[in-house]
Amino acid sequence: MGSFGLSANNITHGSSFSADLEPKSFSDESKAVIDFIADYYKNIEKYPVQSKVEPGYLSARLTDTAPHSPESLEDILKDVTDCILPGLTHWQSPNFFGYFQANASTAGFLGEMLCSGFNVVGFNWLASPVATELESIVMDWMGKMLKLPSSFLFSGTGGGVLHGSTCESLVCTLAAARDKELEKLGGGFDNITKLVVYASDQTHFALQKSAKLIGIPPANFRPLRTSFSTEFSLSPDTVRAAIEDDIKSGYVPLYLCATVGTTGAGAVDPIEELGKIANEYKLWLHIDAAYAGSACICPEYRHYLNGVELADSISLNPHKWFLTNMDCGCLWVKHPRFLVDSLSTKSDIMRNRSPASNNSTNAAPVIDYKDWQIALSRRFKALKLWTVIRKHGYSGLMYHIRSDVSMAKRFEAIVAKDERFEIVVPRKFALVCFRLKPKRESEGSELNRKLVDALNGSGRAFLTQAMLGGVYVIRCSIGTTLTQDRHVDDLWKLIQEKADRLLSLQELEHASR
Repeated sequence: MGSFGLSANNITHGSSFSADLEPKSFSDESKAVIDFIADYYKNIEKYPVQSKVEPGYLSARLTDTAPHSPESLEDILKDVTDCILPGLTHWQSPNFFGYFQANASTAGFLGEMLCSGFNVVGFNWLASPVATELESIVMDWMGKMLKLPSSFLFSGTGGGVLHGSTCESLVCTLAAARDKELEKLGGGFDNITKLVVYASDQTHFALQKSAKLIGIPPANFRPLRTSFSTEFSLSPDTVRAAIEDDIKSGYVPLYLCATVGTTGAGAVDPIEELGKIANEYKLWLHIDAAYAGSACICPEYRHYLNGVELADSISLNPHKWFLTNMDCGCLWVKHPRFLVDSLSTKSDIMRNRSPASNNSTNAAPVIDYKDWQIALSRRFKALKLWTVIRKHGYSGLMYHIRSDVSMAKRFEAIVAKDERFEIVVPRKFALVCFRLKPKRESEGSELNRKLVDALNGSGRAFLTQAMLGGVYVIRCSIGTTLTQDRHVDDLWKLIQEKADRLLSLQELEHASR
């Protein structure tokens, strides 16, 4: 404390030096921040969607040492306006069509405020009983909306947990699968070099990173090739052949990841067929439904989860498409004991008995969620998701998803009508993959790269790209909460404007050769 010029002699408990959590100032300043954020959303379309700053811009605007004395909220918010906002790529802009969206909503914000306000650390039941119990209830709510089998629910024989994202869920389920298999092989880690993980070449790169983190040699990761012929979904025949080859070579097949809504193409792997193969060869089957899993609460998309009963685990991210502010990821496991066996810790300070269990032999068993995740500490995320579900209802959440899909369907139809463009892969959800047709195929990547740069450089929209079967495609992901039909129309006008200019320049280049 001396480094701040303060000592215990000049600070007394309850002094006016800090007004932290004093009800009046807390209320006033919180309202000021809410008003600031409300104004931000009101004016969000005035900002360039993609930030225009250069690397290192912020160092020139902020001091290189922390302030010695307290500063006013007014000064802080002024610096947010002057220094922070210019460095934002505005994910909540209705003209954000780039990566898969990070949905925000009033309900999500309110739930986040409650979570931050209570600020409990619910690593076990005793640390805050309601944090554990609400989470188990909400995970069953979500599971029932998705029509998951009872083997994944607490009301059945399984259970669920809230993580930060599917990336964390991948690490945890891989660790559980690893330890389960190593136990079968004798219990030592010597056999870890034999374990093999399978996925498609469209599976999110987080899986490969997760496999590396839990000790799987990079050479034992199998990104199996997909193609236009399967619309970039994973072929069961390819999986079976890879497993058979590995077994003949002395490897031990461990884990297969199937995706519902890949990042590049929105592809869906055939879960039922892959599940049968996984069960036959005794692999752990995980379903990564981080993006499109939310859509499966709608009956018309639920078939994409057919075969889920054959899986060992499934994850999705409500912060992508379920109006739940970052961060919030759901993981369900069929056999929670494998997760707990792999991730549990024993410590006297963490001893967890309910008060009732001291006097009753009928007390319900309690969950220690610290043993279902990587970290010890955990936020009260369930309060946020619970608030979102209650404020919107099942029907409101389905309406939100269907509205986004409807806009994507409309955009796909508009693009398809223009003979200068092509839809590269059929749309399944709210991701449209398209490209501007080149005069010569060898020029396709450069032409579309220039188009993406022109669109993003305009500040009027933000899109991203992917490589599918060697073809450079433009991804238009519709799903930001504020996006309406008019924004999709404006995007198409912008695309036409930039395409016209690029094609004119291309014609001039060809004529001059």
